[in-house]
Amino acid sequence: MPLLKLNELFVRANQKPGSRLVVAAAEDKAVLLAIREAMLRFTISPVLVGNSDKIRSLMDEIKLEPTGFTLIDSISVEDSAVKAVKVIHDGGGEILMKGNIQTGILLKTALNKDFGLKHDGILSHFALFEVSTYHKLLGITDAAMNIAPGLDEKRAIINNACSVMHRLGIELPKVAVLGPVETVNPKIESTVHASLLKDMNQRGEISGCIVEGPYSLDIAVSAEAAKHKGIVNTVAGDPDIILCPDLDTGNALYKSINFLAGGLVAAIITGAHTPIVLTSRSDSEHSKLMSIALAAAMA
Repeated sequence: MPLLKLNELFVRANQKPGSRLVVAAAEDKAVLLAIREAMLRFTISPVLVGNSDKIRSLMDEIKLEPTGFTLIDSISVEDSAVKAVKVIHDGGGEILMKGNIQTGILLKTALNKDFGLKHDGILSHFALFEVSTYHKLLGITDAAMNIAPGLDEKRAIINNACSVMHRLGIELPKVAVLGPVETVNPKIESTVHASLLKDMNQRGEISGCIVEGPYSLDIAVSAEAAKHKGIVNTVAGDPDIILCPDLDTGNALYKSINFLAGGLVAAIITGAHTPIVLTSRSDSEHSKLMSIALAAAMA
C-alpha cells in the first residue's frame, strides 16, 4: 500500500531498531531541535560531532537532555566531516546528517575513496512530498545533486529513487520521466532520454519499477489531463516518482511544491551505504524532522 501521509514515516521508523544518527558539525540549533522532536517520535541514538562546548551550550538553551547522546569533539568543520563519516564507515552509525557545515565539504568527505560511504553508482537527491493537490506521497528526483545527468546517470537516479520506495513498501513504483512535451523530439534531449529509459525498463535493464515518458508535468500528475490528451496507462496521473531532466527543473519543482503549494517534504541523499540527511537552511524544522524519519525508515 502506498504511503499517504509523511507522518506514516514515524510508524515505519519505529518498526526498525533504533538507528544511530551521526551529525557532522552538530553545533546547529535547528538540527538539534529536529533531533529533540525525533527522539519523542521514534527511537534514534544521536552521535554529535563538532565543537562540544558549543553543542552543550545549544542543548542547554533548547533544554535537550544529554541522556542517550554521544559527543565527539572536533577542531574544525572539516575535522567534523571526517570524524562523522569515519564513525559510519567503521560501523558506528546508520544515518549521516549535515549540521552547520557546507554541503560540499560533507559530500566530498562522504565520497572519500579510503573511508567514504559511496557505492559503485552515483549519489542522488530524493524528496518525498505530501501536498494537498496530489492523492498520495510523491517522490521528486534529482533536485540538489546531479546538474545535467546523462542517460546512464538518469538510470542510476531511477534505481536510487526506487530503492527508497522499495524500502517504504512500494514494490513496483511508477516513474514518470519529465519533459516539456509527450512526443520524442530529437532536439529536446529530455524527450529522447525519456523514450530510451522507457525502452530500457521494458527490456528489463531497469527493473523493479514501471517507467513511462516523456510526460509534461500536467500529464504526469493529472489523470484527467492525460486522458484529455489520449494518454491512458498506469503511470499517467498516478506516478510515485517524477524524474526531472536536470537540476534546474528539479530544484524549481521542489521549491514550487514546498513554498507555493505548501507541500511537506522529507529529503535525503541516496546511493551511499547509508542515507544522508542533507537539509537546506531554508528547510523548516518539520522538514528536517521528516527527513530524519525517512532516513530512519530506510536505515
